Amino acid sequence: MKLLSTYAGMSLSVLASLLLAGCDAEQPEKEPPVTLNKNPFPSTYQAMESEPTLITNVHILDGIGGYIESGAVFISDGKIQAIGKSVSVPDGTKTIDGKGQWVTPGIIDVHSHLGVYATPDTASHSDGNEMTDPVTAQAWAEHSIWPQDPGFHRALMGGVTSLQILPGSANLVGGRAVTVKNVPNRVIQDMKFPGAPYGMKMACGENPKRVYGKRGGPGTRMGNVAGYRQAWADAQDYKNKWDRYYAEYDQGKDPKVPKRDLKLETLAAVLDGEIIVHMHCYRADDMGTMLDVMKEFNYQIGSFHHAVESYKIADRLKENNVCSSMWADWWGFKMEAYDGIQENIPMVHAAGACAIVHSDDDKGIQRLNQEAAKAWGNGKRAGINISQADAWQWLSANPAKSLGIFEQTGSLEVGKNADLVLWSADPFSTYAKTVNVYIDGALAFDRNDPSSWPVSDFELGQPGEGDSK
Repeated sequence: MKLLSTYAGMSLSVLASLLLAGCDAEQPEKEPPVTLNKNPFPSTYQAMESEPTLITNVHILDGIGGYIESGAVFISDGKIQAIGKSVSVPDGTKTIDGKGQWVTPGIIDVHSHLGVYATPDTASHSDGNEMTDPVTAQAWAEHSIWPQDPGFHRALMGGVTSLQILPGSANLVGGRAVTVKNVPNRVIQDMKFPGAPYGMKMACGENPKRVYGKRGGPGTRMGNVAGYRQAWADAQDYKNKWDRYYAEYDQGKDPKVPKRDLKLETLAAVLDGEIIVHMHCYRADDMGTMLDVMKEFNYQIGSFHHAVESYKIADRLKENNVCSSMWADWWGFKMEAYDGIQENIPMVHAAGACAIVHSDDDKGIQRLNQEAAKAWGNGKRAGINISQADAWQWLSANPAKSLGIFEQTGSLEVGKNADLVLWSADPFSTYAKTVNVYIDGALAFDRNDPSSWPVSDFELGQPGEGDSK
């Protein structure tokens, strides 16, 4: 009775406060939801030291179709500060007279295996294909890259400032690709292009069915497509489980945390638009099939690589906003490469689709300007008249767009990264050589100063012919 009389003397508001306080005390604070770290290996890239530099009296290809005769470009603080017929610069700026020379954006190679198939070519350096399952989306190319591969330096001397390094093409899904700045360091994180989205390597056609035909499949093209579709269906299911977990958590429930699956995690990130698909694919019919699969599962292919028959379906590639990364004249080394033509690249460009020149080769990456020149010349002889200014898009702007880094690099525009090359002559000439290569405004290669040329630790004491160590 005493207890009841005590409560009776209280106001209703005070009583309610006591009851609520008691409830709060009884309920522990809710744990935050489980979240996945989407960037467990962040870039630690740091630009090299640079100085304000003005290049004058030079022919300029800006990488997006523009040409300036006897122009100037000013770089400072890692960025392009000014470009035009003439520009004003602060006192004390280093000035280079580029009379008779040319300036272009740095070359970007979208298809390289440097580091994962390193030089020297030995079995111990063969780290590009995880041939243990048709779908190895959980594998990341960056975990195979050897930064001391001398190929990086050779590519730099050819004007390559950025490149995408991919797993090989044995699997339906080979794994994640990574975009790097061509400034080799001790570990791969020091090379990773800050903010660049990941790519994911896929392959269609002969390679997967040849590798897995006697390992349980797939052994046919129809088996390949069934494998892609099942992988995407599994990824949808995985994504739905996590979406449902977060939805139930927000509703105040106590949902069970889904089991983490690294393979499906990468595939789901593609479905979320966070990772760009780059697909090894030769024949037009295979590419058409993959466009259908892309639409079925609502993801985006950034580029078909090799794509020797892109000229047959350039209109469909344009409609679907898919680039073609191609060689100038490789063909015929297997059946699916048999119908390649030397006018492929200019024909894709002329159709209004996105055309790219790529290497897929540690030698070809050293002279990509000449590969572009061959394609441009073959198109011209076939009556496809494309200006050199437009053709340079194949080496810089279009690759940057397909990699998701065009806001940072790929063209000579004010505010973009100062990734550019000074050439001794018209870069479409066989005789043109790189004079200076700049990455983020820093002089990464100077042909006139052999003592400054980058050297891999592996090469020390082992100079190649014509090289300087």
